[in-house]
Amino acid sequence: MADVPWYKAAMSTDVQLPSTPQASSGYRYYDLVMAAFVAVYLCSNLIGPAKAAQLTVPVIGPVTFGAGVLFFPISYIFGDILTEVYGYARARRVIWAGFAAMTFASLMAWVVVHLPPAPAWQNQAAYEIAFGSTWRIVLASLTAFFCGEFVNSFVLAKMKILTHGRWLWTRTIGSTIVGEGVDSLLFYPLAFYGSGLIPNEILWRVMLAQFVTKVGVEVVFTPLTYKIVAALKRAEHEDYYDIRTNFTPFRLRT
Repeated sequence: MADVPWYKAAMSTDVQLPSTPQASSGYRYYDLVMAAFVAVYLCSNLIGPAKAAQLTVPVIGPVTFGAGVLFFPISYIFGDILTEVYGYARARRVIWAGFAAMTFASLMAWVVVHLPPAPAWQNQAAYEIAFGSTWRIVLASLTAFFCGEFVNSFVLAKMKILTHGRWLWTRTIGSTIVGEGVDSLLFYPLAFYGSGLIPNEILWRVMLAQFVTKVGVEVVFTPLTYKIVAALKRAEHEDYYDIRTNFTPFRLRT
């Protein structure tokens, strides 16, 4: 059967909710999606924040933002794909993998930054700027990621059942709005309120701008998300519905 364009598939009403969740252990691409999720999350947190970028937006004018904001939302897109195709429990394992990887990377960065530099090496100051985040920011980032990703996955899984698998765009965008909202509401106050790095009076504006940008990335990538989800469902013979799932985040069993 020919592929249905995403904007037509979004309005389809002939999807039937299966009576029981499907289960399969022989997935071909699950580990690759997990690797992509973790890689994007690590890079957006370790590489992106080191640079403040500025773009001129028509009507609005110059907009300054942390470069990582362009790539961090892609981790939510992968989270949506994981939950939509493989279900909440398998997405949960990937979220924990990302959390563990970022914790180790933060610890490694702290150790390397604090190692005494060789006398002939003159780049310590630049290295500290790139990788020397304070533990307050690191802990805020980990907390926001943990809560935001699990909320995103939970909302998408529940919406899939409520919509009987129809209107994928409502799930991907709706869950991202909630998940990114939780992420932003936790990260910016925990990381910057009262720190002097971002004045308190503009902190909420910065938070709102970053939130809108992140959700905007999800909207722009919606057609691609439709194609990836459809391709994975066909390749894996899986379209998981979390009907009897235990939604606690504190377990790794699938």
